[in-house]
Amino acid sequence: MASSMSLSFSSCLLSSPLLRPETTPNNKTNPHPPNSIPALAAAAAVPSSISDKKKQRHWKQGEYPVPGLSNDLIPGSSKKPPLRNLKKKLDRKNNAKAWVCTVTETLSDCILKKQWLQALQVFEMLREQPFYQPKEGTYMKLLVLLGKSGQPHRARQLFDEMLEEGCDPTPELYTALLAAYCRNNLLDDAFSTLNQMKNLPCCQPDVFTYSTLIKACVDALRFDLVESLYQEMDERLITPNTVTQNIVLSGYGKAGEFEQMEKVLSGMLESSGSKPDVWTMNIILSVFGNKGQIDMMERWYEKFRDFGIEPETRTFNILIGAYGKKRMYDKMSSVMEYMRKLQYPWTTSTLNNVIEAFADVGDAKHMEYAFDQMRGEGMRADTKTFCCLINGYANAGLFHKVISSVQLAAKFEIPENTSFFNAVISACAKAEDLMEMERVFKRMRDKQCQPNAMTFSSMVEAYRKKGMNDKIYDLEQLKQELLDNGSE
Repeated sequence: MASSMSLSFSSCLLSSPLLRPETTPNNKTNPHPPNSIPALAAAAAVPSSISDKKKQRHWKQGEYPVPGLSNDLIPGSSKKPPLRNLKKKLDRKNNAKAWVCTVTETLSDCILKKQWLQALQVFEMLREQPFYQPKEGTYMKLLVLLGKSGQPHRARQLFDEMLEEGCDPTPELYTALLAAYCRNNLLDDAFSTLNQMKNLPCCQPDVFTYSTLIKACVDALRFDLVESLYQEMDERLITPNTVTQNIVLSGYGKAGEFEQMEKVLSGMLESSGSKPDVWTMNIILSVFGNKGQIDMMERWYEKFRDFGIEPETRTFNILIGAYGKKRMYDKMSSVMEYMRKLQYPWTTSTLNNVIEAFADVGDAKHMEYAFDQMRGEGMRADTKTFCCLINGYANAGLFHKVISSVQLAAKFEIPENTSFFNAVISACAKAEDLMEMERVFKRMRDKQCQPNAMTFSSMVEAYRKKGMNDKIYDLEQLKQELLDNGSE
């Protein structure tokens, strides 16, 4: 049945909100959505408020000419009253303001929707306008967006263009660039950026800079670099704060270094400047919850309560997720009821964890019930919601519902990131529809979403089942090519 079914995932993905007409509140179709480039071109062509009809002069009080009296005899008057020229200047000024509002609002919309390519295109249009003035805040938002979108080299290019425009660099801008490298595991470039900061008197690294770099080292399990950064901070009289310690705590926990983790936690308890907080509590609970060590998770929960740290919504979401992965549905329900009782709000993440719990075992019925409850309570679904739905339907063998989920995600304008495409590719692989899997992979690359290890793993496994060794070889070559390009 799976082999005879053709999944039209790529056709669903092509119906992206950027390529579809937008429906206005009056149910009229607008062929160019407000965040598209044609919308900006149209804005530039808006006529001024001056009518094409013959203009009538409107006089202010005291300006009306006396009958029979020549303008030349009126003090301060001229043969050509300045009102017409003044009107033209005002119209030009108003039109310029309208253009500024249109282009800046479109740029903000692209950044909000995490559409980095469109954001750069709009920003390029903005820079060509005579009223453009470089602003630190705009560059900051774009650098953060590019870093989160897997575009660290574009972030560097944008940073260099900012310097060429005469915009003074700041520690915050350098830290944003450094974070872009860190998010993409480019530690050498991140350390190079740190050294640049240290050589600039006005851009010295601070605790946030070091915390960002420490997190990248922790994620890469380079604890030797963490220790050297701690020493450097001590030499510069920069004291690690609770955020810094939480990052290291999380790293040791994920690596299974529980002795080191408890050592850091003990140091936090003894410290005056980096006391454990609810984030510390959440990190410890996540570590044991993700490893399925429910007893240890519950024990630490009680310890933190004894420390006087109160849980928050995220804390309960972690417990729900951990119980769901172990199929302890009774405890999962108990936590949700406890949240209701104490008036902790359910969030999208709360019900995402419930959906994920049923998706992992292919329980489509209860998964759909949780999704309907999410929509019924007015919560906005996100990318993880649809990743879980797609995985759940694929695990249940309901591939036609995978298609409808992709279509619904497009309707809701859900951002299509690497995780989203990975879910669809995995579903195609489970349906043994390799042709559609390849189309989705092409769509993924066209959307500038960088494939990761999970992407290649799903595709290689699908090809291996069919004995398609030539396809596996091509994938390995592509993977190496992407790694080489990323290290340039």
